[in-house]
Amino acid sequence: MSDDVSAWLDALGPIAFYLVVWGLVFVGTALFVGVFLPFLTGDSLLFGAGLVAGSTTSVNIWVLTTGIAIAAIAGDQVGYLLGRRYGRPYLTGRRGRWVQNGIARTERFYDLFGWWSVVVGRYVPWGRVFVPAVAGVSDMAYWRFVTANVVGAFTWGVLITLMGYFAASIPAVRPVAYGIAGVVILASVVAGIRAWRQDRAASADD
Repeated sequence: MSDDVSAWLDALGPIAFYLVVWGLVFVGTALFVGVFLPFLTGDSLLFGAGLVAGSTTSVNIWVLTTGIAIAAIAGDQVGYLLGRRYGRPYLTGRRGRWVQNGIARTERFYDLFGWWSVVVGRYVPWGRVFVPAVAGVSDMAYWRFVTANVVGAFTWGVLITLMGYFAASIPAVRPVAYGIAGVVILASVVAGIRAWRQDRAASADD
């Protein structure tokens, strides 16, 4: 993934690179793109972008992370407001068995963890996509959602990007950064595969 992100920089230049990364983070939750492209809009994208920033002087890590935080917050806000505005029909209108199963899992996740589901959900592919809309449908208090959204955006978006940056730019912390990022990304991949297998099992039962 980092090689792909680096190729974007070579082809697009730094300004367009920022916009592509920020745009993917935003549409991943705001437009449900993360349902279909979880690895292109999730942890791997952030870590790869951080690696690129640590490997070149043309990308400023603080500009990159600030934009990622804003895009992550804005994407979840759009998902929340759409869910709150259009209610349950907004979720049931999402087609596909995998999508509907993801929504059902997210609703159980939200019922169990409440405020924390918005923060923790950032690290789970289906949670990252559906938790904001489910919170809106469930009438979670707006400012309560905003606080969870901000905390989640920074602990997920900024920290993972910084880990990629430090892994590329500071040799002494490289093993630790790679190790932490590897655990986070692996956990996201495992969660995505587990959701896919559960969906396949449900389809077989039908």
